[in-house]
Amino acid sequence: MSPRILISGGRVVDPASGGDSIQDLYIAGGRIVGLGAKPDGYAADLEIPAQGHIVSPGFIDLCARLREPGQEHKGTIASEGKAAFAGGITTLCCPPDTSPAIDSPAVVNLILEKTEAAGGPRILPIGALTPELNGRDLSEMGALKSAGCLAVGNAHAPMANTLVLRRAMEYAASHDLLVVVRPEDPYLADTGCVHEGPVSTRLGLRGIPYAAETVAVAQVLALLEPTGARVHFAQISCARAARAIARAQDKGEPVSADVAAHQLHLTEADIDGFDALCHVRPPLRGLGDRDALRLAVRDGTLAAICSDHQPHEPDAKLDAFPSTEPGISSLETLLPLTLALVEQGAMALHPALAALTSRPAALLGLDAGSLRVGAVADLCVFDPEAEWTVGEGSWLSRGRNTPFWGKSLKGRVAYTLAAGRVVFRR
Repeated sequence: MSPRILISGGRVVDPASGGDSIQDLYIAGGRIVGLGAKPDGYAADLEIPAQGHIVSPGFIDLCARLREPGQEHKGTIASEGKAAFAGGITTLCCPPDTSPAIDSPAVVNLILEKTEAAGGPRILPIGALTPELNGRDLSEMGALKSAGCLAVGNAHAPMANTLVLRRAMEYAASHDLLVVVRPEDPYLADTGCVHEGPVSTRLGLRGIPYAAETVAVAQVLALLEPTGARVHFAQISCARAARAIARAQDKGEPVSADVAAHQLHLTEADIDGFDALCHVRPPLRGLGDRDALRLAVRDGTLAAICSDHQPHEPDAKLDAFPSTEPGISSLETLLPLTLALVEQGAMALHPALAALTSRPAALLGLDAGSLRVGAVADLCVFDPEAEWTVGEGSWLSRGRNTPFWGKSLKGRVAYTLAAGRVVFRR
């Protein structure tokens, strides 16, 4: 039976309701049973003093690769699950590019069973649009939905052509599955590894132009009406794509989008010196794009901030820049990078936390991301002023591949609770 937990004296911030006040929060039976006033007959088994801390819903990460099954040398559900809890994340979406791909109920069940055995956060597997992500044939989406997938996508693997994309969107719509699209035209991206701009020219690296993203977004938007699909654009990287998505939303189209936290802080300038820790896909763009993406989060065009967590072994980042593997290990920096947006004046605290909680919950149709009485007690308690240095003594993910290694960040989780149980304590 879940313990009765009192979280006392914290600043309770609930972006879903707009609530923001210092009050006690009462948990019993895995749910929130009281805010402010003590429920009749309540006696706590555990009290968590939260003075000087913020109490918020547990974070919902729309894109995190746990590397299992298939790439356990980079990370496992157990290791990355611990890192997620340390970052305040209680629910995360796992893209389908595991090995084998998440293209059958058997793989979905394997991931869910391993998660249960490891005692990790709630994992929502994203099913593969096409078997083995081959981009040509359609997966059994009805079976994937029955196994627990709320969404389908093809990760970074391209579709063979727009006809296959259309048929896939139609099939997903027939099962009321969200289609997750990482928009990148493979022919325009070609063999690029960084943003096509002055830095790529100076370093002599092949660039990926804006058009690789905007053309892919336009293709999907053109197929919305004939297919009836609901689409979520994952990890948007440029202002032009964000503007196209905003125009579609203004017309009432069923589209949403997210952005990786590092895209809101880093730019193409950070790869100077061939820093492979800043090799990401989609690539880091210009300063104007970074600022436009911040505005798009603030106004809700980009509903969520995700980690886009991709842990790697050290050797993956030690080759020549184009030959290194893209991606950042980022579960544990999701909160401080989001709080840095508030400190820098890019947005207020409520929309920043909403991008980690209530907004991703809404677009996935989850009963989560809220601190209302009766809600499941997925929440975190964090100190927004706590400064810490990213390094060996503070890091739980198996992947050390982060450009923030050795940097001082502000904002740290003290406690994480999942379904009313303490799953992380600093």
